[in-house]
Amino acid sequence: MLVARDLEIRAGARLLLEHASFQIAAGDKVGLVGRNGAGKTTLTKVLAGEGQPAAGGVTRGGPVGYLPQDPRTGDLDMLAKDRILAARGLDHVLSRLDRAGTDMGHHDDEVRESAMRKYARAEAELAAAGGYAAESEAARIAANLALPERVLHQPLRTLSGGQRRRVELARILFSGADTLLLDEPTNHLDADSIVWLRGFLQTYAGGILVISHDTGLLESTVTKVFHLDANRAELDLYAMDWKRYLQQRETDEKRRKRERANAERKADQLMAQADKMRAKATKATAAQNMARRAERLLSGLESERAADRVAKIRFPEPAPCGKTPLTASDLSKSYGSLEVFTGVDLAIDKGSQVVVLGLNGAGKTTLLRILAGIEASDTGEVVPGHGLRLGYYAQEHETLDVRRSVLANMKTAAPQLNETDVRKVLGSFLFSGDDVDKPAGVLSGGEKTRLALAMLVVSSANVLLLDEPTNNLDPASRAEVLAAIRTYRGAVVLVTHDEGAVDALDPDRVLLLPDGVEDLWSPEYAELIALA
Repeated sequence: MLVARDLEIRAGARLLLEHASFQIAAGDKVGLVGRNGAGKTTLTKVLAGEGQPAAGGVTRGGPVGYLPQDPRTGDLDMLAKDRILAARGLDHVLSRLDRAGTDMGHHDDEVRESAMRKYARAEAELAAAGGYAAESEAARIAANLALPERVLHQPLRTLSGGQRRRVELARILFSGADTLLLDEPTNHLDADSIVWLRGFLQTYAGGILVISHDTGLLESTVTKVFHLDANRAELDLYAMDWKRYLQQRETDEKRRKRERANAERKADQLMAQADKMRAKATKATAAQNMARRAERLLSGLESERAADRVAKIRFPEPAPCGKTPLTASDLSKSYGSLEVFTGVDLAIDKGSQVVVLGLNGAGKTTLLRILAGIEASDTGEVVPGHGLRLGYYAQEHETLDVRRSVLANMKTAAPQLNETDVRKVLGSFLFSGDDVDKPAGVLSGGEKTRLALAMLVVSSANVLLLDEPTNNLDPASRAEVLAAIRTYRGAVVLVTHDEGAVDALDPDRVLLLPDGVEDLWSPEYAELIALA
């Protein structure tokens, strides 16, 4: 069980949440919702023990498994399977078993006897942790998250960002922790893996708190909803499933609006009466009392929820360029003995729309990094055409300097703009006041997405490389990104699992990885998007 008492959470000087008390017991399936930037990720970090509240406290009655939006994968030289097994300490136990088993064949009697003792101790530890069945359980979880045996025996550094994210999810699910805190767990999952995850969470014996923009996941799993209202800095608790929550939330908003209107009308009447009475000296005290009643009437009432703002996203008017601003020929990439792709040719013509498809691990992100000049290919070359201006949106936000502020990141992307204009653009992406001085590293996934998109908007790019641009966005912000893709007049190379993003792009060509086959787009390719 996890219990929070009278929590107050701040981001710098900004109040995100106050006076929040709740618990997550075994069997609870909680959906944590609220608009981007409301503080959901910050709250989850505090619950996980990776952040400190401004006031109040959290009591954890057992182990907590935490999947952040931007997972840390630890030692990149570690094998993927060992990273998963480490959730129960099995990686070290199995390693000791292997070493002891080898030493048991040693010619020296003393070494052999010592190895037998070590093997017995390690085997007892393995049995206490679930035995070899636990290793099989980890493999099953990984397979259902599209991590086959081949991938599990690769070092983490050779995996794509999506694969590493799924390794972290597998590790957290395998941990068997009393409470799971999952921040956008469906990112980088294909359709089959999402269906499996829903079933896993439905039957999980421990408590779960999940942040997700996947309404299908919320509908099928949650039994309680915590709504973090950014305007009131309060956490509204609903002990009901997702569909009933939506109905109740609408009812609550209408009630608050009615109560506010009634209170304001009564307060206006009291103030008008007080103004009349102030004209008579004998009634001055009564007038003051009446005015105080009006103030108390308004101050004691829940404030009406302000309309949530949405970032206004429009990609830039592309700078002039030649007929073919970007060309790549004979690109290949390997990590050690693992060949990711080979012989990829691609010509990006002015205004063309290309979608890159392939199974997870086929090298889609790697290809975009090579086209962006961030990573080198093993063979071939990328040739910029006349007037090329590249804009690259990275799914893991590595284009952001996490040590520098929001404002400093924007100034780097738009050196031609003065600070006033930069602040105006940031304001349209919902960064205002002290927000612009926060280090990019403390932003939530949704806020990082907005900052990275803002940097694209001021770039004057004529070729956009977009890697999962709709991840971590609430529905309203996602709709803005799709509209921006739909109306952009430059060239786009898009990697996405989001069918809506491909529909908005209306691609003219498709590049299939790892084979590097290029073809004209046709609706038959649409079924591959969710598998991408």
